[in-house]
Amino acid sequence: MKNRSITFKLFIITVIVFACFYAMVILSQLLFFNQFYETYKMRQVEHNLEQLAHSYVTESEDSNTLSRQAIRFMETNKSQLAVINPQGEVMLNDMYQLSLNETYHLLLKQSDGKQIFVPLALMLSEYGDPFRKAHIKLGDTLTIYGSMRAPSSKQPYTVLDPQQISKNGIKTVGDSYEPNTTKLTGTVSELVLPDLSNWKISQGLLLQALYEQFPLSTEQQTDLKNMNPIQYGWNDSWSGANNLITLYPIQKNGQQQLLFVITSIQEISDTNAALRWFYLYLGIGGFALILILSLFFSRMVTKPLIALNRMAKRMVRLDFSSSAPPLRQQDELGGLARSMDTLARKLDTALRELQEANTQLQQDMEQKQRMEQIQQSFFTNASHELKTPLSIVKSFAEGLQDGVNVDKSGHYVSVIIEEADKMEMLIKDMLDLARLESGTIHLQPRPFMLSELSEKVADKLIYSLQPRQLQIVISPINENPVLADPDWIEQVLRNLIINAIRHAETGSDIRVVIESTTLTTTLHVDNTGKPIAEEHIEHIWERFYRAEPSRSRQTGGTGLGLPIASQILDLHGCSYSVRNLADGVRFSIVFDDRVRPDGIREGV
Repeated sequence: MKNRSITFKLFIITVIVFACFYAMVILSQLLFFNQFYETYKMRQVEHNLEQLAHSYVTESEDSNTLSRQAIRFMETNKSQLAVINPQGEVMLNDMYQLSLNETYHLLLKQSDGKQIFVPLALMLSEYGDPFRKAHIKLGDTLTIYGSMRAPSSKQPYTVLDPQQISKNGIKTVGDSYEPNTTKLTGTVSELVLPDLSNWKISQGLLLQALYEQFPLSTEQQTDLKNMNPIQYGWNDSWSGANNLITLYPIQKNGQQQLLFVITSIQEISDTNAALRWFYLYLGIGGFALILILSLFFSRMVTKPLIALNRMAKRMVRLDFSSSAPPLRQQDELGGLARSMDTLARKLDTALRELQEANTQLQQDMEQKQRMEQIQQSFFTNASHELKTPLSIVKSFAEGLQDGVNVDKSGHYVSVIIEEADKMEMLIKDMLDLARLESGTIHLQPRPFMLSELSEKVADKLIYSLQPRQLQIVISPINENPVLADPDWIEQVLRNLIINAIRHAETGSDIRVVIESTTLTTTLHVDNTGKPIAEEHIEHIWERFYRAEPSRSRQTGGTGLGLPIASQILDLHGCSYSVRNLADGVRFSIVFDDRVRPDGIREGV
């Protein structure tokens, strides 16, 4: 069973336990129940007989009370009782009358209120069937023929020994009566009867037992002389029935008497024999029930354990998700399952938070690395951009110091001034870019028209257009005002238009197109000229990046104009792009009315 599941193991163990218990019950019933019942019956009879004997010996009870006690004893113990002497002869005394004759009787109440005691034992022995058919009950009117006996100290009533009983004027019990018998009529006021179906058999069995058991053995006689009760089993030789005989010695009026009791135990023997077959059939159904109960019990116990095992396996794989609902059992296993489920949920939450924190940390580290690379690239590019004008300024200053030709001195000075202007513009752009990247810029948005701002920028760049015979054309289409910081947007337009001027063909137009829809406004800056190579488009917004490095010194650009423009547009939450046209390059900016200038999108 090493590789079996816990459900199977618990099922097998439960079946074995129930089967062993069931087998123990069956074997105990088959092997020991008869002996147990006989021992129990012997003790019960002896105990009850001791009480009856005490009442009889002390004579503290009247005849009616003794009669009722004798009846109760015989009915309770399913016994027959007789008072005998040590030789086995039935004693004709009061107890004999109580036990064999006056135990079962009726009281006949006459019209004058007088009660007549009618013993029924002898009549029941002789006319049991007719008496049973008569169905005599309390309140019936009877006419009884018999012989009278005067009252005694033991029997306060006048006794009528019946010979014939008539009910409602019709002869019911008895064949005939003697001529000198007494006739009495009255109603039944008290009726004490035995189980009529077994009465005749029991009486005959009692006489047969007396005949077979006496004389007693010497050992039995010795025990009785020592006042020790005797109990032993006896089988009826005629029917083979099992009985229990009890001889209880008493002292009455200076002589020894014996209470002879015969108790049938045949019923339990017959019942036990039937029970063996009953238990055989019951065992088949019981074993099936054991299998069902064992399976149910094993599943009930192991269900939470299996759930806990599955949960533990998931936890080993660091999977703390709880896909199944917690068990509803209100016991220790259910509580453990719920605790494990709560622990898994909390660990799952903590793990997700840890993963999110780790992801954020990785992003921060990557951002830091990118910033370090950007800073390194920035300083490299900045030093490179400053190195050339500084070298020119230094060389021309040294020429002035060495006393160059007077005609050339003016040219030297103009070159120095021009390079100084370039360095000043570069430093200004670097400072602007640093401010934008630091996040210290606070926008002051207000609505304005992009076409008006474009015209303002074009007017400022009029002198940059003349050397190459360029012209700026502004075309608004259904223009709506935009919400932005006009000062910073002006710098964006200036940088884009300057970039277009640098790369436009001589004599061409710089086109600024503004189109508005319900929610957006799009600005395009187009120039006619050489397109940007596809491998350079994705880097066009990087600082100090030039698609044509060979022209950088000629155009005079710092390489920071487009990065500055991208930073400003990001602050405004605008989307922007660059693409090649059939005859040039287009820069596009989209202003979305649903996005505030701080980049946060509002609900539509």
